[in-house]
Amino acid sequence: MTSLEGAVDATRQDGGYPRPQLVRAAWHDMSGDWDFARDDDMTATLADVHFDRSIVVPFPPESPASGINEAGFLPCVWYRRTFGVEELRAAGFDSERTRTLLHFGAVDHAAQVWVNGELVATHVGGQSPFTADVSSALRPESDNVVVVRAVDLPDDVSVPRGKQDWREEPHSIWYHRTTGIWQPVWLECVPRCSIESVTWSSDITSATVNLAVRLHGDVPRNSWVRVVLEHEGGLLVEGRVRTMGERSCLMRVVIPRQLNGQQYEELLWSPSNPTLIAATVVLEQTDATPIDVVGSYLGLRTVAVSTEHLLLNDRPIAVRAILAQNYWPETHLAASAEMLRREVELIIDLGFNTARVHQKAEDPRFLYWADRLGLMVWAETANAYAFDARAVSALMQEWTTIVQRDLSHPSIVVWVPLNESWGVQHIAHDERQQAFSRSIADLTRALDGSRPVVSNDGWEHTASDIWTIHDYESDPQVLADRYGDDRRLRTMLEGFGPAGRRMTAAGRPERLPVMVTEFGGVSLSTGGEGDWGYSTETDPAAFEARVTAIIRAVGSASPLAGFCYTQLTDTGQETNGLLYADRTPKIPIERIRAAVRGTA
Repeated sequence: MTSLEGAVDATRQDGGYPRPQLVRAAWHDMSGDWDFARDDDMTATLADVHFDRSIVVPFPPESPASGINEAGFLPCVWYRRTFGVEELRAAGFDSERTRTLLHFGAVDHAAQVWVNGELVATHVGGQSPFTADVSSALRPESDNVVVVRAVDLPDDVSVPRGKQDWREEPHSIWYHRTTGIWQPVWLECVPRCSIESVTWSSDITSATVNLAVRLHGDVPRNSWVRVVLEHEGGLLVEGRVRTMGERSCLMRVVIPRQLNGQQYEELLWSPSNPTLIAATVVLEQTDATPIDVVGSYLGLRTVAVSTEHLLLNDRPIAVRAILAQNYWPETHLAASAEMLRREVELIIDLGFNTARVHQKAEDPRFLYWADRLGLMVWAETANAYAFDARAVSALMQEWTTIVQRDLSHPSIVVWVPLNESWGVQHIAHDERQQAFSRSIADLTRALDGSRPVVSNDGWEHTASDIWTIHDYESDPQVLADRYGDDRRLRTMLEGFGPAGRRMTAAGRPERLPVMVTEFGGVSLSTGGEGDWGYSTETDPAAFEARVTAIIRAVGSASPLAGFCYTQLTDTGQETNGLLYADRTPKIPIERIRAAVRGTA
């Protein structure tokens, strides 16, 4: 089936395609040089904006890699680029594929897009993707001009900001801002009736895979959706369902080999066995003539919790996680495809089986490598700093888009919509903020009922499936005593945690798995001005001794279901990484790995 014209084996892509679970053979990457203009007073219009320099997309203008490298306040910026016949041909434009889509992975924070002077898209949300249908504005036989305006007010604390500093210079745990385009932009040409989205879920008990397909355009009543699932070139199952002219199509197929209970685990996805199932999805006519073809993939696995453990495929799995800011000195929150792959590889090499990507909805290309190489992910997003109607609405809307975009990735095992009461600072006693926390946790479960949800990571939980604690105690013995005794731990959960915050904002805690999801944060100070950490060592040997002792203390605490160490790399002035900002290890990798895996 994968020999069908236009089909792609999505399990073996090179990691460069921006939307890895819905892949078409033809597309055009719009990265590279664009014209650029600052608009600090926000008075420019499409007719009079003055483009006076060049920027390298998709790197934000605050970053050195962009070629702009201006890290001050940038409330409004403009971009311009020309594309023509060759780019359209590369994107698949022909007589059957005239609908031309311009995709944006993320533009921070509010964007307007014009093509040849026609407004083709508006979008609000700096972490979420959007698409402009530029067909009506297109000149297929000549050059086309795309212009993007991005507004990101640096002092607006009601929008989801994450780790982007509201002050001009970074301080403490906050970093330079990310303005404008910071994830891939690409062109894609599709048929007038086409596959718009595919969403996967599975039930390993009944050996079934569920597929939800969303179609675009006038869907012929006599058209069909066909799916073929394969593994290593061998056919697993093929199914076909008639669309009945509807744009939403649901299909359930049984994988016969998974009914054999003695072998079904061979195809299950886990960090030690990251098996991906290749999928080809075809929209076709009654005679099987393809209308549209996409490649995709899925992983067969389940995630749940017992009273004491996170369960992967109904087996307890100890979470050995690292807090990953995924921020680079040259590119800031943005990254190239190669950098994203290397980040996943480094985390695994260090002995961790999980990444908690912190205050950032990560590029799907990172999730592809997590899926393929076997790294579990706690999926988070940027939070606002204020609690008001705009903040509630903005986070709800953007989080919905992110969950829907990412829920088919087998690597994602936990959703985290809120962190440390950011944007709900008075949740301990404010019933409205408690209601918001419960609501966004339940919204997450409504969108995806297959994963645990942490309502507010660190403390002041309302509706969590896992109790998470943030604890930056620097004495390993204190940590060992605090978390090695189940009765003492349960007493803490009923009261106040290490940061002096209530552990629950919703009455007596249930019996749920407990994890320390932030700890460590030890800085190796090199004497640089502004070096910052939760605790500090100046001698490399002392740094190694403290870090490994802290990890051992928490990692060996039997009442805990897992941990997340802070953090992977130095980030700006926050010099508390296991690696320097350039990804060079401060401790030999094999010794970090031994501490993380408990073999030291």
